[in-house]
Amino acid sequence: MASSDHLRDKKGSSFQREAEQGTAARRGADLVLLSGKIWTGEGGPEAPVGGRFAEAVAISAGRILDVGTNEEMRAYVGAHTRVIGLGGRLVVPGLIDSHVHLLEGGFQLLQIDLKDARSESEFVTRIAEKARSLAPGQWMLGGRWDEQAWPSAKLPTRWQIDAVTQNHAVFLSRYDGHAALANSLALKLAGVTRDTPEPADGVIVRDKDTGEPTGVLKDGAIDLVARVVPRPTEAEMEAALRAALQEAARVGVTSLHNITTDTDSATGSFTDEVQLVRRAEREGWLTTRLYEIIPIAHWKVLPDAGLSAGMGDDFVKLGAVKGFADGSLGSGTAWMFEPFDDDPKNRGLPMALMDPPSKMEALVRGAAGAHIQPCIHAIGDRAVAEMLDLYARVGGDNVASYRFRIEHAQHVRPEDFGRFAKLGVIASMQPYHAIDDGRWAEQRLGARRSRTSYAWRSMLEAGAPLAFGSDWPVAPLDPLLGIYAAVARATIDGKHRGGWVPEERLTVEEALRAYTTGSAYAAFEEKEKGTLAPGKLADLVVLSEDLFSITPERIREARVAMTIVGGRVIYSALPL
Repeated sequence: MASSDHLRDKKGSSFQREAEQGTAARRGADLVLLSGKIWTGEGGPEAPVGGRFAEAVAISAGRILDVGTNEEMRAYVGAHTRVIGLGGRLVVPGLIDSHVHLLEGGFQLLQIDLKDARSESEFVTRIAEKARSLAPGQWMLGGRWDEQAWPSAKLPTRWQIDAVTQNHAVFLSRYDGHAALANSLALKLAGVTRDTPEPADGVIVRDKDTGEPTGVLKDGAIDLVARVVPRPTEAEMEAALRAALQEAARVGVTSLHNITTDTDSATGSFTDEVQLVRRAEREGWLTTRLYEIIPIAHWKVLPDAGLSAGMGDDFVKLGAVKGFADGSLGSGTAWMFEPFDDDPKNRGLPMALMDPPSKMEALVRGAAGAHIQPCIHAIGDRAVAEMLDLYARVGGDNVASYRFRIEHAQHVRPEDFGRFAKLGVIASMQPYHAIDDGRWAEQRLGARRSRTSYAWRSMLEAGAPLAFGSDWPVAPLDPLLGIYAAVARATIDGKHRGGWVPEERLTVEEALRAYTTGSAYAAFEEKEKGTLAPGKLADLVVLSEDLFSITPERIREARVAMTIVGGRVIYSALPL
């Protein structure tokens, strides 16, 4: 987390701060918010309540001018100042999502979404309905299906959907992104048959009697079909980005760490994506700040362009890369030390870059040496342990200065929490996964390993840097649902109302810090955002409910009333 020496002096002790305040007092602030309960995020949880909460805030030139009482902030009201009364509503620093697939999320808003299909028959019926709306020959994409929500909990097959999709190639992702279902036409176009060899880092699910592909592809095998999916047009990508930005504004995400697509995919390429967000910024419709994270295989693109960690401007920064150490728990490809309880022959598998780990180490060492931040996906306990070992080797005596990240860090051996803290490795975690996966995860892991899964409390108590995100579109983008998950840990099937592994629950303030200062620190941005203090970016979120005074169950009912980015209201459910 950001240490006190990284935070700006609230009262502005420097001559520059005093001069800026004096100038603003004479000409008036751009925006003043009055009569709120403003959680500044300053001072740490040990600070007195009066030091963490304020009543009003003044904003000038896109930054926080001052925070204090109504009387103090009224001094900044001038002839052209916009004044908004908050009616006692809670205000928090702009919420920062540390792990988003932005363009994929935007496309998902525009494509078929099957996450809430509750049976195989509903799954097929909705695919049939979607097929009737498509132009002849158009691919059906999207998905987010979840077989664990069906009574059988069995993977779907191409034969279930072939009859209703004869005129369309179909390629639908599982909700975790680590499996996908192709219909027979899509497999034919990709040349995938019973004779197609299985990639080392993936699985072609086959009929146990005939050996024919069922249509389900896991992890590395997904690329067998993904490579023939038509790339979107620039107009389609723009529509997806606009939809994603609108959703981010609606749920109070003012900054996000964007995991870009790979070289070629159904959502374009990472270069297309970066160029698109740059264009959005130039044209003035980029309303959410982005920390762009490109595939680690292409890390040399950044230093070749003169970029290193955190370079860019207030709206778009580059300087980070992502790779995969393993797959996912839901797809049975998370790399574990011990076999899964429900599949004794399976310990998951490392992805191609980790087989052997020296491949990943060479990439991480190269990126880190060029001051590019590595952010590596590791879900299984062995994948996590291997990455901690690797980071220790690469970082040496200065390992913490690199701010290495492990994305997800879902299943961790007890002895490894302390290693996160010792090495300064950031645990970039997604709390909603616990209340979603918790419906079935214990069947796969057993009770013992479940005790150290999605273990945010253990991370914090060990002293590990913790950043929260969503993994959208794998999970909802809404940070309030993430905060609810962290505080309640009540699974979405209603079977763990007191919390699944309740000892890992967080307080509201701890969860908020992971979504603000924690995620700011994870992108080297704690001096610019994460708290509400003079000089910091004026990113704020007004909420419909006081999260500090309502029950955990009511947090999921809370809504964003207003989102402000750079002092500009980009979303409001309030009359203005």
